[in-house]
Parts: sequence; structure tokens; C-alpha cells
Amino acid sequence: MKKSGTVAVIGRANAGKSTLVNVLVGEKVAIVSPKPQTTRDRILGILNTEGAQIVFADTPGIYKSKTALSDRMMRTAESSAKDVDLILYVHDGHKGVSDEDISLMKHYLSFGVPMLIAYTKTDIMPAENIPADAKALFEAGVDCDVIPVSARRGKNIGKLCAAIEEMLPEGEPLFPEDVLSDKSEKFMIAEIMREKILLQYDKEIPHGVAVLVNKFQKREEGNICDVDLDIICEKANHKAIIIGKQGSALKETLSRARKSMEAFLGCKVFLTAYVKVKDDWRDKANLLKEYGYDEGNMQ
Repeated sequence: MKKSGTVAVIGRANAGKSTLVNVLVGEKVAIVSPKPQTTRDRILGILNTEGAQIVFADTPGIYKSKTALSDRMMRTAESSAKDVDLILYVHDGHKGVSDEDISLMKHYLSFGVPMLIAYTKTDIMPAENIPADAKALFEAGVDCDVIPVSARRGKNIGKLCAAIEEMLPEGEPLFPEDVLSDKSEKFMIAEIMREKILLQYDKEIPHGVAVLVNKFQKREEGNICDVDLDIICEKANHKAIIIGKQGSALKETLSRARKSMEAFLGCKVFLTAYVKVKDDWRDKANLLKEYGYDEGNMQ
């Protein structure tokens, strides 16, 4: 019988979890950016190998919470690690190993779930640091295998997959083999828009943005999809920055988003977007629910 199981991908904000999941699955199932708080929901990415079905649960990065939204994100990460077959703890290797890192790893080990550590970003750090950090973890009582990987270079990805597969139980597949994610195309369209905003704008603005898709419709004639969405921000001056002088910044962002949407959907996209202000929406329960961030949707 083949193996089958769920793997919670846990780690600090900006450790490279979503990039690693995309590489492991072989398709884009989660947006990525250099900024923390990129992943807001738990997103499943499904890998089918010859001997197993591995269901990766990409979770929000661990960081100090400041809003009701980030409180919910942290609870999502915590709960996702408790009811799985394996925890894949993703650690940013080029930042070294701190006492807080060790404490976090021990916290997740205490759940009693088997755990592996993916020691990432080895392509941008001295190779000699790897065995020293692995030794430090072992001596501190972090008793699990540490696998150095580079998602960008594809280094040791096969080795990591094999180690994960080895630790999963036997069982029937949880999803049909042609399913790559539990999220809809409409969800991914909103995420692609948010990804481009994260990449385009600086500082706090991207973190205060939500994307609400009002229309997502594939035309019967031709290979065309119509997308109408709202970009929600928290302050009037943020709206002005997002739009830019004579609409130039928004036009550029929408152009990049449209191209990525077309690549994802495999069809021509007509994209319309409006920027709206909802003061402090990240701390308002009714707006969190309206924008898809109620706790039921995030689990």
C-alpha cells in the first residue's frame, strides 16, 4: 500500500515556507514575497509520488501579533501543527540559530508529532555553518533530523521528499491525483493580486491590504476570463500611494498581476480593480469575515 499523510509546514515569518512548498509540489500553490506576513491562510499543496501522496499545509509565519488578523493567523499556524502526521519545521539557515529558534522548535516537538527540520537558504550562506548549527540544535535537545536545502537551487529537495515519505503512515490518498491544492482558482486570483502589491509597495501598506474578488467569470466563447476586484486598504494616504501619480503605480501593479493570472489560468484575463478605504479593517471582526479571514475559513 502507498503512504499518505498530512505535513504541517511551520516556521518563522519569511523563512521560505511557501517557496519550499511550491518547489516540493512542483506548481505555484502559495504566493511568495520577501516580506513577512505574506501567507495569511492555511493552504494545502498536494504532491503525488510513485509511493505516496503528501499533503503539505503551508501556514502563516510565526511572529509577534499586532492585530486581530495576525492573532487569527498565529492560531491557524498553531492548530495546523496538532492534527497532522508530520511537522516540517522550516528554519532560515543563513540567520543562524538563536535561543528563540531552539525554544520554538522544542515547542512544536512537545506536540508529540514526528518532526523534520528543513534548514533553508543554504545557497546564500557559508557551507561550514551548517554542521555547526546542526550540532548546536542536537546539543540543545532538538532531537530530530535536520536536512539542509535550497529551494531556489533545488538542492536536496529529493532527499527531503524521501525523508518525509519515509515518516508517513500507510494509507489511501486523501485527494484525487489531479488535485494540487484545496484552494479555488478565485482564491488564487485574489492571492496573486496581493502578491504583486506586496512586491510593488513598501513598508506597512501591503500588510494593510485585502483583496476582494467581486467577479470571476470564464466566458463561454473564447479563452477569456473577466476579473473584477476591490483592493482594500486602511488609510486614505495608503490609497493615494497605491494608485500613484495619475494612476501610474496601480496600472503597473495590475499589469503584473494580469500577466501572472493569465499564466496561472492559461487564458486571457480582463482585469478591473478599484481601491477602497476601510479604516483599521484588520481589527474588525465583521470585515475580517467579509474578506475571508474568519477563523473557519483559515483552518
